[in-house]
Amino acid sequence: MDDRPIDTGALINELEGHLLVEATLGEGRRAAGRFTRRFEWLTDSQRAEIEEGFAEQYVSLARDSWRRTARRAAHLRSEYEEVYRGLRRRLLATFLCGTAVLVLAAALVVTAVRP
Repeated sequence: MDDRPIDTGALINELEGHLLVEATLGEGRRAAGRFTRRFEWLTDSQRAEIEEGFAEQYVSLARDSWRRTARRAAHLRSEYEEVYRGLRRRLLATFLCGTAVLVLAAALVVTAVRP
């Protein structure tokens, strides 16, 4: 082993990804089993081949869907971050203008009170 620190966040993400793929593969296999049950005339080897292809296609479609979702999430995140930055700028500008008005008002009051 090397002396590099372990990135636990990356490790957890990798583990979650592996578990998600395995769960999806299991779902695909169950769906393939339900599908091939309708074809009683298939031999066991034909059934296994169809089920494996079905499960692989199922996982492939799921991965494509996850990628589209991740791209959309990244796009939305960038949009929201841009809006947030704009709101922060507006809030800061409003605060600075309000502070300037209060300082000006205080200065006018002080000059008006002085004889």
